[in-house]
Amino acid sequence: MPQVSVAQLFKDNADALKLAWISGPREPSPHLDSGEINQASQGLIGHLNLVHPNWIQIFSRTEAAYFASLGERDQREALARLDGSGLACIILSEQEKPPATLAEFATSRNIPLLSSPLHSLQIIWVARTYLGRALAEFVTRHGVLLDVLGMGMLITGDSGVGKSELALELISRGSGLVADDVVELYHIAPETLEGRSPELLKDFLEVRGLGMLNIRTIFGETAVRTRKNLKLIVQMEKPVGGVIAGLERLPLNASSEDIMGIRVRKVVLPVAAGRNLAVLAEAAVRNYVLQLRGIDSTQEFIQRQEKQLSRRG
Repeated sequence: MPQVSVAQLFKDNADALKLAWISGPREPSPHLDSGEINQASQGLIGHLNLVHPNWIQIFSRTEAAYFASLGERDQREALARLDGSGLACIILSEQEKPPATLAEFATSRNIPLLSSPLHSLQIIWVARTYLGRALAEFVTRHGVLLDVLGMGMLITGDSGVGKSELALELISRGSGLVADDVVELYHIAPETLEGRSPELLKDFLEVRGLGMLNIRTIFGETAVRTRKNLKLIVQMEKPVGGVIAGLERLPLNASSEDIMGIRVRKVVLPVAAGRNLAVLAEAAVRNYVLQLRGIDSTQEFIQRQEKQLSRRG
């Protein structure tokens, strides 16, 4: 299961959130595990909650004022409710110095205590987005993920069918490479799959006869993307016997593929000599964009045909 340490969270967000590490161990620091979080009823991050403690507690000025109004005994009783809740860290917002009892509690329990001058809502917004990506479940798919006309398109097919050659042609036409060969798809939101490349393969495209090509070096910075949400799958298939005449010309039912419970639109492109697959792939993207806007060319043609038949009848 994906996991992220508090130290990594601090490192990746120190500049964005202007974080300071007040106390607590950095190595090893507590970890947030997606498996444990998914099975628990507590929230991932939020303002101080003593009834249903969050994994990350935000201690803002409002909580500080309430905490200061309590006597020392009541403060310790309140903090005791956090003990054993799996608390990963505490972040102070809009303040630099923690209350003495809070600092003592964090030190005695080896809980990292961080601070930020930013408003608590901004901290929650940035940290929640970061953790949503860092802890997202993921699967891997064999293929090439591209940004084609602003849409994330995954090219799939059997080995040797020409996926990399099609990807190279699309890149030369202005598309951007996200990942080749191994595509990591992260479930970052209920209906969103974000595609990324493994660190080892970033910027590289393997083409038979040419070997490994560094797309960033050859085509420039605009030819690569760090991530892209998957919206369309283009599957390349070689027709049996190399004859495409027997394939369905007007598919009436849209095809899709299930990935981690999310249905992704799928288009099958027959591979044959003389077919400009790059143009066809771009046309598939444009056609899907129109369908998302309620414009279906196939249905429009069928309706026009029915009108013609009704007039003749």
